[in-house]
Amino acid sequence: MNHYPFIVVEGLDGTGKTTLRKGLFRLFEGLFRVTPLAVLTTNFLNADVVPDLVEGKYQPTAANRDRYLAALAADKRATTERLIAPCLPARPVIADRWLLSELAFFTVKHDLAPKDTYTCLTEQLHVIPDLTLILDITPETAMERAADRSGDATRPDWDVLDIQSRVREVYQSVADAPAAFPALGKVIRINAAQDRATVLLTAWKALTQQGLLPDLEGVAP
Repeated sequence: MNHYPFIVVEGLDGTGKTTLRKGLFRLFEGLFRVTPLAVLTTNFLNADVVPDLVEGKYQPTAANRDRYLAALAADKRATTERLIAPCLPARPVIADRWLLSELAFFTVKHDLAPKDTYTCLTEQLHVIPDLTLILDITPETAMERAADRSGDATRPDWDVLDIQSRVREVYQSVADAPAAFPALGKVIRINAAQDRATVLLTAWKALTQQGLLPDLEGVAP
């Protein structure tokens, strides 16, 4: 392989995205002596669009929808050009959400079809994930887990069962039509109701099966 993998972890809040990201991070460090780069779905690397990013996410309205969508596209272009693409020759990149969560947001908040959001966000993206891992769990269980965490803010207009159920439906519909969303890379769903070790093992096996891990030969002990 001529570059390390670009991996995305998606799922409802409480499904274990952070836990999986940290587990993958430690495996790459421990086995391959390489430190991955961790990025978020929004990284605020284009200063010109930061106000639209903040307003569109936390105060979404019909009036700011298109500005927010354009701002997300600009931010993702900046992230791929300034962070992801330069890093991949030297280290893996693991993203906590990337495209799929945005498709769900615009479907739920703005009644915009996933394909329309996808087109706007990807038409100028030249780096796509090698693998998108979807941690799947029932919204009820996800919300119970999220509520047990300390220090995490919840949004009354988002972190409710009806909304999270609709978000999961978008995840499932997109995952069921991979040919229509090639910029997600290979999409694999993982049962997040399993214990953490099993989820991590399943993700690692997916990386292995897709040929996304470097050869251990030559790695310094």
